[in-house]
Amino acid sequence: MQVSIAYLAVLLIWSTTPLGIVWSSESINPSLAVLLRMLIAVVLGCIIIFIRNIDLPWHKQAIRLYSFSALGIFGGMSFSYLAAGYLSSGILSLVFGLAPVFSAILARRILAEPKISILRKLSMLLSLVGLGLVCVDNFSLGDNSIYGLIYILIAVFLFSLSGVLVKSVSLAIHPMATTVGALTIALPLFVINWLLLDGSLNISEWQPRSIWATIYLGVFGSLIGFFAYFFVLQRLTASTVALITLVTPIIALTLGSVLNDEVINSKLIFGALLIILGLAIYHWGDVFIKKYQQKTTLLKNKSMN
Repeated sequence: MQVSIAYLAVLLIWSTTPLGIVWSSESINPSLAVLLRMLIAVVLGCIIIFIRNIDLPWHKQAIRLYSFSALGIFGGMSFSYLAAGYLSSGILSLVFGLAPVFSAILARRILAEPKISILRKLSMLLSLVGLGLVCVDNFSLGDNSIYGLIYILIAVFLFSLSGVLVKSVSLAIHPMATTVGALTIALPLFVINWLLLDGSLNISEWQPRSIWATIYLGVFGSLIGFFAYFFVLQRLTASTVALITLVTPIIALTLGSVLNDEVINSKLIFGALLIILGLAIYHWGDVFIKKYQQKTTLLKNKSMN
């Protein structure tokens, strides 16, 4: 697979996933919808592993990698599906765009990474202000939508925590092996989650749109999406991959408005722009300032000579 194709696949899949989650949960219980999604991905993934004879290690280090990855899959997906019952797909995507901010804070604590610069702290604050503006305009504390905000924030936290923990494991294996291994460990958790929260199979109530959305998320959102993401992550710089989190909310908001009649008003647009601007400054602000300082120093040296 070419890197450009994998990158485009991640971009499109991540952009359509929030709407897919909303649609799949319309007539299928959220806990069952996400379970079916993961079951489809595991079955297809195992078939690919078998046909292509891909090595799927189960030694201690590999299990550790799969477990950390499964934390993000189970935690991120379970709470995202719960949030979909309260929030629009566009807002889900916007909040999930803050994952790099959560990751930076967690990496500082867990991996002892360098201190977060003042500029990055300001960019985080800018994104949070944008999120606050979006939330205030769409629901109040007395509205049930506040539960959706809590659920999606928990999802982003667990997804970010998973990514940071994965960085602590030094193991290079096939992206499909990482995907299938993580999904295999996460699947029993989804089964338990479904049994505790619902446990019923009301197939007669399922609508075609929910069924097709679940199939799409199983094949593309989980299997192909995770594979392409791990593939891209191994071959591109972190800053290039981070660009995805800036573009997906824009596409997700547009799709939600066009395909699901979700309301986009001026405050939502302004809040979204603040979030995206904050993320852009977070990713490239320090680099831009450093290059600007180097250029200024170079010009001064030339003028002195």
